[in-house]
Amino acid sequence: MTIHVGLVGAGNISATHARAAAAIPDVVVAAVYAPTREHAHRLAEAHGAVACASLEQLLVHRPLDLVVIGSPSGLHAEQGIAAAAHALHVLVEKPIDISAARADALIAAAERAGVRLGVIFQDRLKPDIQHARALVAAGSLGRPILATAEVKWYRPPEYYAGSRWRGTHALDGGGALINQGVHTVDLLLWLFGPVRRVFGRTAALLHAIEAEDTAVAVLEFENGALGTIDAATSAYPGYSRRIELTGSRGTLIIDGDRLLGVELIEPLDQRDSNPTNPPDPPPPAGVRAGFGVAGPREPGRSAASASSPVVADASAHQRVIEDFIRAIGTGSAPACDGPEGRRSVALIEAVYQSARTGQPVEPS
Repeated sequence: MTIHVGLVGAGNISATHARAAAAIPDVVVAAVYAPTREHAHRLAEAHGAVACASLEQLLVHRPLDLVVIGSPSGLHAEQGIAAAAHALHVLVEKPIDISAARADALIAAAERAGVRLGVIFQDRLKPDIQHARALVAAGSLGRPILATAEVKWYRPPEYYAGSRWRGTHALDGGGALINQGVHTVDLLLWLFGPVRRVFGRTAALLHAIEAEDTAVAVLEFENGALGTIDAATSAYPGYSRRIELTGSRGTLIIDGDRLLGVELIEPLDQRDSNPTNPPDPPPPAGVRAGFGVAGPREPGRSAASASSPVVADASAHQRVIEDFIRAIGTGSAPACDGPEGRRSVALIEAVYQSARTGQPVEPS
């Protein structure tokens, strides 16, 4: 059976969605809508799709099974609710929207309509990050102690100057944290669990934008661990995202999308004989693994996202769409459903509220 996909948006990320969908057997891009007609026609023509003059025209187009929303973040819930009302499944680019309240409205609309709702956090489906998740879930790190995350990226002035929505409160919901940093916030929550309280600071220190290009936050996790996150589009020339997770048994390091190292007090293949402690999952090929003191920090440039919004490799987005189609077919949850996608927005909202008030805030 052929799956027909509608694209809402025709910018850089929607072009990635189109390439990802077109690479899947029995999936076609059927229709495209974007407010800039020229962009919609160009993307539609590239994929043999219909260019629609309005969102409503796209939503009534048939055959159509699902929509992938790649519009400005502050429009995601509104457009997703409209799609659900037309009995279409909804896959939305991160973040789910710019507030937890809007996320709740979209989640409720999808439930009422009986359609699947997913959020595109493609990092969850990357092999090394999935292995890191398996290690944490197996208790390999022991009791959670510390999480540190850095998203020290760079965007040139024209990235904001050439956009009507980036860096605005109304359509971007903020700046470096909710746009560039949200993937890493999602991973911290997915890997280390919910956050009880945050204390944050934000500022626009390089770019002339409404929202922040530099943000820092201290996190108190519900499991007792502490954490920090730095997010920036002001860090020239841009460095790969880095996450370090430490527990009572050791530390794992993710650099970019790669599990750079796993350093445990006990080696991975020598757990105690207690049957309640199964062996640790073996590391992927090329991952440094051992026990003792971790090696020196190895910062590196990311090939793309650290300094450019253009996604060169659409394979991870392809896996997200494939997973979402599987969820539709089986009635199961996608890799990131609506409630999961809401968590990162609620945490970022709390950081922004803390930055405004100067007080710690509990995520809603």
